[in-house]
Amino acid sequence: MDRVHLTTWVDRQLKDQFSTAARTQGMSESALLRRLVEASLPRIHSADEPIGSLEPLPVGWRISVRLQADDLLLLRERASARELPVSTYVSLLVRSHLRSLAPLPTAELAALKRSLAEVGAIGRNLNQIARAVNEQQWPNGPDKHFLHRMLQATAALRDHFKSLIKANLASWSVS
Repeated sequence: MDRVHLTTWVDRQLKDQFSTAARTQGMSESALLRRLVEASLPRIHSADEPIGSLEPLPVGWRISVRLQADDLLLLRERASARELPVSTYVSLLVRSHLRSLAPLPTAELAALKRSLAEVGAIGRNLNQIARAVNEQQWPNGPDKHFLHRMLQATAALRDHFKSLIKANLASWSVS
């Protein structure tokens, strides 16, 4: 890479502010100036340079987006429904679109964990029933009514899981 020197003239007050900014960020004035120049110019790559060879952006990189007032209202409603801050919701939405992901926000993950705990409890109960039947402690086994209720409960949980997953996938898809 052929490197050259870049120079400019500024007044003393601006130079002092720049020096302070560089020290505050723990870098040299040259490093800060290079970062600012690179950030201010559009990155144009040649056809033979693969996109992946561009330098990665720093973690926590920010962008600004302008929205129509009614779009902002919809955005706030959807973020609120997922119990997320608007900026986090937008970040998850963009990431899910770019990477074809369907993220599961905290509240939805908690609901899924509660449901899984219920399925685990049902499994433990069924195991106890089977053990009792095998040890002749419950010679006749569960009656038809009991088994029917168990089937209803497990079918309801299954349907709940399916609807939760379907709703999560649909909420992040692009239509």
